[in-house]
Amino acid sequence: MPQLVILDRDGVINRDSDDYVKSLDEFLPYPQAIEAIARLTQAGWTVAVATNQSGIARGYYDVDTLEAMHTEMQTLVNVAGGKIDHIAYCPHGPDDDCSCRKPLPGLLERIRDALGLETLEGSWMVGDSLRDLQAGDAMGCQSALVRTGKGARTELKGTGLGHARIFDDLAAFTDWLLSCEKTASCHY
Repeated sequence: MPQLVILDRDGVINRDSDDYVKSLDEFLPYPQAIEAIARLTQAGWTVAVATNQSGIARGYYDVDTLEAMHTEMQTLVNVAGGKIDHIAYCPHGPDDDCSCRKPLPGLLERIRDALGLETLEGSWMVGDSLRDLQAGDAMGCQSALVRTGKGARTELKGTGLGHARIFDDLAAFTDWLLSCEKTASCHY
């Protein structure tokens, strides 16, 4: 089983906005999330990001702006001693009939292929929405919901969370995962 954690971006790594994160100035990472990614990397886990970015299709920002946000995210993670091995994003809108927009598994398939893995089965998908977890489920991933971003709202709805572990934030998930790994006392 690959030691892989796939993260949604908005609401997990950085603050989400109902008005979309449209610029580098609006990209506000959670410091504890950046540190958590570094800790995962240092413990031997591979980290990837799978993010829907329909703001591109909607004309709110362009690919260059998205790339600037991702460069900033990578830089912050690198400075903290971590690494994001791959970022996959869907630039399409909900009506574009693509195969990559979560809850469809296309982004995760891209991550699997980019990392040269045969399967994502047993990997972790960490998100703040049901569609994140559904994309992970489609690829055999274990699911974790964080309460940051839209996660608390998702938890309150209670739909589709049967197999998901729930954590306050990415740091709490990381604490749990690394503790389990160290003691081999819990079953994924």
